[in-house]
Amino acid sequence: MAKLDPTKLKDWEIAFESEKNMKTVNQLADELGIKTEELIPYGHYYGKVDFEAVLERLKNKPDGKYIDVTAITPTPLGEGKSTTTMGLVQGFGVRGLKVTGGIRQPSGGPTMNVKGSAAGGGLSQCVPLTPFSLGLTGDINDIINAHNLGMVALTSRMQHERNYDDAMLASKNLKRLDIDPTAVEMKWVIDFCAQSLRNMIIGIGGKMDGFTMQSGFAIAVSSELMAILAVATSLKDMRERIGKIVVAYNKNGAPVTTADLEVDGAMAAWMFNTINPNLLQTIEGQPVFVHAGPFANIAIGQSSIVLDRLALKLADYHITESGFGADIGFEKFWNLKCRFSGLKPHCAVIVATVRALKSHGGGPPVPPGKKLDPVYSEEHVDLVDKGCSNLIKHIETVKKAGINPVVCINSFSSDTKAEIDIIRKNVEAVGARCAMSDHWLKGGEGALELTDVVVDACKDEPKNFKFLYDLDMPLSKRIELIAKEVYGADGVSYTPAAQAKLKKMENDPEIKQLGTCMVKTHLSLSHDPNLKGAPTGWTLPVRDILTYKGAGFVVPVSGDITLMPGTASDPAYRRVDVDCEKRRVVGVF
Repeated sequence: MAKLDPTKLKDWEIAFESEKNMKTVNQLADELGIKTEELIPYGHYYGKVDFEAVLERLKNKPDGKYIDVTAITPTPLGEGKSTTTMGLVQGFGVRGLKVTGGIRQPSGGPTMNVKGSAAGGGLSQCVPLTPFSLGLTGDINDIINAHNLGMVALTSRMQHERNYDDAMLASKNLKRLDIDPTAVEMKWVIDFCAQSLRNMIIGIGGKMDGFTMQSGFAIAVSSELMAILAVATSLKDMRERIGKIVVAYNKNGAPVTTADLEVDGAMAAWMFNTINPNLLQTIEGQPVFVHAGPFANIAIGQSSIVLDRLALKLADYHITESGFGADIGFEKFWNLKCRFSGLKPHCAVIVATVRALKSHGGGPPVPPGKKLDPVYSEEHVDLVDKGCSNLIKHIETVKKAGINPVVCINSFSSDTKAEIDIIRKNVEAVGARCAMSDHWLKGGEGALELTDVVVDACKDEPKNFKFLYDLDMPLSKRIELIAKEVYGADGVSYTPAAQAKLKKMENDPEIKQLGTCMVKTHLSLSHDPNLKGAPTGWTLPVRDILTYKGAGFVVPVSGDITLMPGTASDPAYRRVDVDCEKRRVVGVF
């Protein structure tokens, strides 16, 4: 196949041309050492893998090297973290190393909005693109159904308890749960960015039309079920976690769970097929596992533990990806995912771009869907130098975990030698490795410098790995530690409602042992997306604290961040269509 030119072709056009030469999923599995009975094909080119069968068979095999890809604080356009992950996997492939990639399944929200499907871009992509972007094997759809079934169970139970006396409930073998309608923790979910559904009143009508109360929708990937899928270690573990989900509190303040509603088993049945990771490939034919979901700003934002455990048994190097910048994606990888999995990474790659560093150095806004200011295509070494304060903060965060950081300068055609040199100078001054990568333009061949630097970083075994906090540390101290040590805040403030929840949680021995999963904007180290660089002299405002007992963490919510993003004025769905003559979907990126 002739070399494709990403400067002349759209990402989806490159994907379609590359897909003409894809390996079959059976060939991928065979090359990885997956047996026929361990593969669950979904057509010719992708499928699921029975991870429990593989892990049992390979339980005595040593794990490969473990690499996480994270980033600096991005612009709203993203800085190519998924593209870098694919490029690095391809670079390892060019070097003849046995490698796997691990990425998250894209949400329909960004896919049909501004950011795209996170398959990568240029000559570093995950394929087949259309199935990857539009539902894949149905994991997110199953999560939507399981989650909304829990809401059906909750709201119907509230209606019946209002309409029936205790004798009538007893005749149906039901115990009154006495749910407080003002203390419902869950909302409904949909996998689009639908701001008009954030807040609503449900149950309007007669007494047979449901229970009237305030409710709303969140995006599907923020569901606790997605978090459970990311951290579960087995089907049994996932089933047990689903029964612990707190959907509401009763009028005495006691939690009401999915098990109390007797819906946990049915929810687990909807989730049954989701537990096995999906197997796809790069456009150069290296294996890529896809599992769990995105949005580290409002969720855990990690591919699954079972994906990583599976891949580490099958490959000599496994490259996984964490959402957004190291302040949220890597921090959750470090203190939640690694804590739950017991795995210790050898290296963390921090993706940086000249564009983002100029933004952090005082450059003009980078609005999605609009033409960039000329500053971003002209040489401005001073802006890049000043913006490196953001990059250095992320390097320091990775070092606090005891992990080797490697900065990847994700190359754009407008970057100049002087701008690249100033990044290298800043990185080397704080004792980190640095490499430039041209994978978007050249694929695996363009990622060889980065590949070699990462291989070198992985030679050191992770002896100094440590968590930021112990689980016996009070929740307030943990939140403060993350705010100060990772974000650079002076301290933390709480709304009265959040303060009341915090006090209650710190007196609950069960909740005290849960991890801490922060909700915060991804566009700044602070809570304010307009504060660029490495801001100082600010306080993190926590306005709510949610409880995800099934997933195993509490969720402090800061700033104006919402669990339901909004759709922009020029969304991607305007350009997605079906080419009926060629029988294919076009425009997905």
